[in-house]
This record gives sequence, structure tokens and C-alpha cells, in this order.
Amino acid sequence: MSAHDHAHHHQHVISADADRGKLRLALGLILGFMLVEVAAGVIAGSLALLSDAAHMLTDAAAVGLALTALGLAARPPSGRFTFGLGRAEILSAQINGATLLVLAGVIGFEAVRRLLDPPAVEGGLVIVVGLLGAAVNIAAAWALARAQRRSLNVEGARAHVLTDLYASLGAALAGALVLVFGWREADPVAALVVAGLMLRTAWSLLRDSGRILLEGAPAGMDPEAIGRALAGHPGVVEVHDLHVWEVTTDFPALAAHVLVAPGDDCHRIRRELQGVLGERFGIRHTTLQVDHERADQLLDIEPRG
Repeated sequence: MSAHDHAHHHQHVISADADRGKLRLALGLILGFMLVEVAAGVIAGSLALLSDAAHMLTDAAAVGLALTALGLAARPPSGRFTFGLGRAEILSAQINGATLLVLAGVIGFEAVRRLLDPPAVEGGLVIVVGLLGAAVNIAAAWALARAQRRSLNVEGARAHVLTDLYASLGAALAGALVLVFGWREADPVAALVVAGLMLRTAWSLLRDSGRILLEGAPAGMDPEAIGRALAGHPGVVEVHDLHVWEVTTDFPALAAHVLVAPGDDCHRIRRELQGVLGERFGIRHTTLQVDHERADQLLDIEPRG
């Protein structure tokens, strides 16, 4: 492991330890209140509350998964895993996105069924529990927002908690509409709105984690612009086999084959290119193969076997 990789990993371990405490706090808050919400949802006959409780269960699973992924990602590279297990965080984010998608479908289906035949709902109890749920979600979201590492994994767990906050507020609003106006449809309508929010969040998580797993270039990085910057550097004749990808959140990597003019100093140009990549593009994990251009390449003649 290089000195930079070691420093990157050491920093990752320190931030992971601090973040695990924040995630455990959020997990405790969510699990405790979920049990209250299930009981209240059954007593009040409220789908908005029960869907919020189901969402809280996936919140707990999301935060638990994020905790596990943080622990795996903090392990040093070894054996077959030469990059370490940083991608465990990306897998966690993808699973969180997929569970949100499935849950949105289930809640949406049940909400439509209830719209056609709205059941009686105990509005007062729904308001109280919905507002309490919102307070718990605000506390859990605050704990996750204080996490040092802005990884897709932690963001995935936070996305679950934030959409759950909207669900709690939606349930409370629906309870108020039922209580004041006797509008029974408010409960399934609130559940449908929450399902829509969950779909949006799920798509965002699946898109971002999918890009990383498919070795796409990091968001905000243009491989063509990077290639032009390398090819335009003094002494560089050609750049090919350029690959830019993201090992895990905030860990971009690059590999390329660079040809320089015969007689130029390969090692000096490689160091200069690494400096350009680090300063201009924030890519510090680079593998550059720098060779002199051969005479047959200059004449564009195919070498004979």
C-alpha cells in the first residue's frame, strides 16, 4: 500500500468510527418509535401510520446495513480485495434504493385500494403519533447529517429517514383533515404522496450506485476533458486506454497509456501528469504507463510479425 493509500485508509477508519456512533443513535430512535407506531396504526385503523411504521422498519434496516457497510469499508486492503471493501458502501446504497422502490409499490397499491373504499380512521390519534414520528425522524436525520463521511451509503440511510419524516408529517396532516372535515380519503392520499417521494429517492440512489458499480466516470468528471488535458501536456504525443472510475465514494481512480516523444524524460512527464490530475481534477490514485513513441508508430507502419 502506498503512503497516500495508507493515509486515505487511516482517515477513513477514524471517520467510520465516529460515524458508527451517529448511526447507532439513529437506529435506536427509529426502532423504539416503530413499535409505538405499529400499535397506534392498528388501533387508529390508519394506513398512513402503518405505512410510516413499515417505512421505519426499512429505515432501521437501511441504517443497520449502513453500519455494517461502514465497518467493512474501514477494513484495510488484503488478500483478494486489493482496493479494500469500500464498495460495500455502494452495495448498501443500492440495496437501500431497491427496498425503497419495493415498499413504494406496496404502499401505493394499498393506498389506491383504500381510495376506492375509505375505512374509518381515528384522526386524533393519527395526529399525535404522526407529529411524534416527525420529531423522532428529525432527531435521527440530525444524527446522520452530523456524520463526517459524505458517502452514498450514509446518504442512502439519511434518504430513508428524510422520506419517513415526510410520511410522518403527511400522516399527521391526513389525521387533521379526517378529524376536522371528515375526509376519509386524506389518509390514503397522504400514503400515495409518500410513495411518490420514496420512488424519487429510490431512483436517485439506484442511479448513483449503479454508475459506480458499472465503473462509470465519477459525477462531475468528464473523461474527454481529462484526456485532452493529458494529451495537451508538453512532451505528450498520444494518450489512449484512458479509464476513469470511482472505487467508492470520494475515491476516484485513473489508468492510461501515454506516449511521449523519443528522447523525452518519461519519469519527469509522468510526475507532471500526476500533478495535473491531482490539482485540476482531484484524482490522486493514478496508474500511468508512459512509453516513448517508436519509429514504426511515427511512420504509421504496422510492424511485421
